[in-house]
Amino acid sequence: MKFLVLLSLLAFSQIISAKIYFREDFAETDWAKRWVQSKHPNKEFGEFKWTAGKFYGDAEKDKGIQTSEDARFYALSSKFEDEAFSNEGKDLVIQYSVKHEQNIDCGGGYIKLFDCGLEQTDLHGESPYRIMFGPDICGPGTKKVHVIFNYEGKNHLINKEIRCKDDVHTHLYRLVVKPDNTYKVLIDGEVVEKGELESDWNFLPPKTIKDPDAKKPDDWDDRPKIDDPEDKKPEDWDKPEFIPDPEATKPEDWDDEMDGEWEPPQINNPEYKGEWKPKQIDNPNYKGPWVHPEVPNPEYKADPQLYLQKEICAAGFDLWQVKSGTIFDNVLITDSEAEADEVSEDLLKTRLPAEKKMKEEQDAEEEKKRKEEDEAKKADEVDKELDKDEDNDLDDDELEDKEKADEKHDEL
Repeated sequence: MKFLVLLSLLAFSQIISAKIYFREDFAETDWAKRWVQSKHPNKEFGEFKWTAGKFYGDAEKDKGIQTSEDARFYALSSKFEDEAFSNEGKDLVIQYSVKHEQNIDCGGGYIKLFDCGLEQTDLHGESPYRIMFGPDICGPGTKKVHVIFNYEGKNHLINKEIRCKDDVHTHLYRLVVKPDNTYKVLIDGEVVEKGELESDWNFLPPKTIKDPDAKKPDDWDDRPKIDDPEDKKPEDWDKPEFIPDPEATKPEDWDDEMDGEWEPPQINNPEYKGEWKPKQIDNPNYKGPWVHPEVPNPEYKADPQLYLQKEICAAGFDLWQVKSGTIFDNVLITDSEAEADEVSEDLLKTRLPAEKKMKEEQDAEEEKKRKEEDEAKKADEVDKELDKDEDNDLDDDELEDKEKADEKHDEL
């Protein structure tokens, strides 16, 4: 009991001491005052609209910003109230939600963090960023979570493949970077990947390299099998691959003077056995594959601060979408996982289940309507067939009277 109390107190103290660098729930109509639309030239930027979408868990809380135009670039950013922050000696937690309501076929759903050099009105795809995180989908081949860090002026992609969610529901993405140079990625509160920064990104040169002075010994035999020296080719082995067709006869109209000397066509030789190769036996001198020895890399230098971002000033959505309709919401950048857990609890436990229920009800209603329309269409086709059969049974005078009656009925 005391242990549980201590855990509760610890979690509470972490929340109390947590630093929230940025939070955006898009809960109010004035959200656009905090975000800047890029005006970078020669780009057709799409507009974001404020909506909870077609289905949701809470009509007000689930309002976010939605891409609204197909085949467009999107570039929107917001600077933090306290200007720059550094995560030196602290956790960095990036969390936000993505809802591909349109059943996206190709487009980005990631968020970017920028330093103070960002020109918000000039934001575009080549604008330098510090971190890029989130889902990216394009066809069946690309359905991954990007985790990209800028280190020493170069963008480094994670060496692992992290699969993103590709359905139409809201999903919560979280990246945690710790000062011990470890990280983890969570989707909907579940850890989907974790590890060490140095091993999962190519920030640094390799610790060891192949010894440039080492060479495979001349007498190193790495052949597991060799020809059997006792095996000899049979004397009757060599036969031609093709032989003259014994069934062929010279055509009667063949003129040797005009057509040249007649030769029968060639056919596959049934006795041809191909190239002879001796049997293989285990090599008694086999030493296994030669492994090139490695030595310390003189260019390698450990960096205990791979995790460090010295200056973060802004967050933004800089992406391209073929089919629009993605809703971004619940953006949080903090130094506390406990704070992120607290913020996401209502979303994960209440609103997401309610959203799924609403979507299921909508789908059921649409299916019911579709079936009713199909049944009505079939009934209409049956009526037309019956009318057609009835018309065929009428003589000309009766048919003319029926047409007049139908016209009069239509006029009424």
